[in-house]
Amino acid sequence: MKFITTELNDLIVIQPTIFEDERGYFFESYNENEFINAGIISQFTQDNQSKSQKGVLRGLHFQNPPHAQGKLVRVINGSVLDVAVDIRQNSPTYGQHFSIELNEQNKTMLWIPPGFAHGFATLENNTIFSYKCTNLYNKEAEKCIFWNDENLKIDWQLSSPILSEKDTKGTPFQEFISLF
Repeated sequence: MKFITTELNDLIVIQPTIFEDERGYFFESYNENEFINAGIISQFTQDNQSKSQKGVLRGLHFQNPPHAQGKLVRVINGSVLDVAVDIRQNSPTYGQHFSIELNEQNKTMLWIPPGFAHGFATLENNTIFSYKCTNLYNKEAEKCIFWNDENLKIDWQLSSPILSEKDTKGTPFQEFISLF
C-alpha cells in the first residue's frame, strides 16, 4: 500500500497494491500493521455501504464528539467525487476542502479522521460506496453542513444533484460552530 499525505493534515490517500491476472484481481483493502506504520491508529467498529444512482450527493456529514467518527472510504462499483472539509477549529486548514475521484478502477481509498465533514457525489449509476468507521452511528451527534455553501467553494461536478431531505437542511458554514 502507498500512503499519500494531502495538503490537509491527517487526511491520507491510500493506493493499494493490486495484483491482477487472467482471473481478475486481488488487493488488501485494510492491513492494521501498514495503517499503524502510516500513522493511522484507529479501531474500526462499524462498516457501512450505500448504493446510489448517478447524480446523488450525500453530505457534508459528521458526528460531534464524543461520537466523532474517522472513516476509511472507497468505491466498490462505479465512481464518486469524494470531498472532506476540515472542521477542526485550531487547524491551519480549517474550512478548506480536499476532493478526489474514487472509483472501482483505481481502487483508491481515503482516510478521513475525526474532525472532518465528509460527502460524495456519484458519477455513475449503481455506485456502491463503502465506509469503515471508528465509532458507531449516533443520531443525536450527527450533523450536516450545507453541501453547496458558497464559502466552501466546492465544485461537485453536478448542476442539480439528487439530495435527501437532511442534506437540503444543512447548516451554513458561517453559522456552524465546531466542537472539534
